[in-house]
Amino acid sequence: MTHDYVRNGTTSLFAAFDLASGSVIAQPYRRHRHQEFLRFLKLIDAAVPKDLDLHLVLDNYATHKTPAIHQWLLKHPRFHLHFTPASPSWMNLVERWFAELTNRKLRRSAHRSVTELETDIRKWINEWNKNPRPFAWTKTADEILQTLAAYCRRVSSLGR
Repeated sequence: MTHDYVRNGTTSLFAAFDLASGSVIAQPYRRHRHQEFLRFLKLIDAAVPKDLDLHLVLDNYATHKTPAIHQWLLKHPRFHLHFTPASPSWMNLVERWFAELTNRKLRRSAHRSVTELETDIRKWINEWNKNPRPFAWTKTADEILQTLAAYCRRVSSLGR
């Protein structure tokens, strides 16, 4: 940021990344509460064919675990939530898509209002979905688990 940088507001972007096709369902919201998350779940529910189960990988943000969300999920059994442990955002491929959005669009953009930012994000999402690209892991599950195991051994030996 430069010395004359002015922050003109923020938005919260909820996104669901289809691992198979690379397409994205995404919606910016002005707030990041359970009400917005519930609206996003309803958006996903309406957009995805009813015969498909939905497995959502989420961080442990409190918004995802409120009683209202729990009640809604009980009535929508095709939704299966999987929570990542604290810190490993790399386990959630939507985070990789957020990096694409940041690197290819937001980092070199300037917005004078939140409305302008949200409009720009929506345009970029629409362009992405015209030619979606799934991401591919570059390591096997065994390689990832070996690296994780080595890390756990290192960390646990620090406390001795």
